[in-house]
Amino acid sequence: MAGMTAAVLTLAGCGAGDPLVEDANEQLRSTSFHSSGTTTAFSGGTQEAWWDPKQGYHVKASWIGGSGEMFCKDGRTYTGVTLLANALKEKGQPVTVPERLAGEFVVTETEGGCETFFEIPEEAERAAGNDRTLHGRKAQAFTISAAGGARDTYYVDGESSRLLLLESARGGRSSTTEYDDYGELFPFSMPQDGNTMSMEEFRRQVTPG
Repeated sequence: MAGMTAAVLTLAGCGAGDPLVEDANEQLRSTSFHSSGTTTAFSGGTQEAWWDPKQGYHVKASWIGGSGEMFCKDGRTYTGVTLLANALKEKGQPVTVPERLAGEFVVTETEGGCETFFEIPEEAERAAGNDRTLHGRKAQAFTISAAGGARDTYYVDGESSRLLLLESARGGRSSTTEYDDYGELFPFSMPQDGNTMSMEEFRRQVTPG
């Protein structure tokens, strides 16, 4: 998934940060928005996400044969066990999850806060040659890449400073994520304490696949 992938991978770049990127990130942090598209995190995967500065971040992901959810608020991430199990499988670490854990969420701390799932890295560099028009708006391109061919290209509206599109490529997969509905209301509820567990507890209760 775009946001999850960006948070998991650290891409190398240079530069002190473009003012338009700074403005776009300020809007992403302070304004609610919706995003949807494909993802490089899972084979055949799609993702839909909602952010509200007061409520937090909510992600629904789907892949061939399954689906799962993730939430984040105040720097604490709640990952559904099915989503976590599939992520481990993608990394070559398959696990078998007991049915009794269905609907449970694994709680971890997210360094840098929930915004790390969707912010544009300040190292992203201007790529004027990739500029394009999106939905009638002139979008300026910013890219950041790393060894192994990993690359993210962010398209920001030059007038409103809103992120409109993210194109990602890594591990032989590519994804496209659109951002819209800035300022809209997206009501959702965070997982309850009774449905959460630590990563250590999760590891104790699952078995190698």
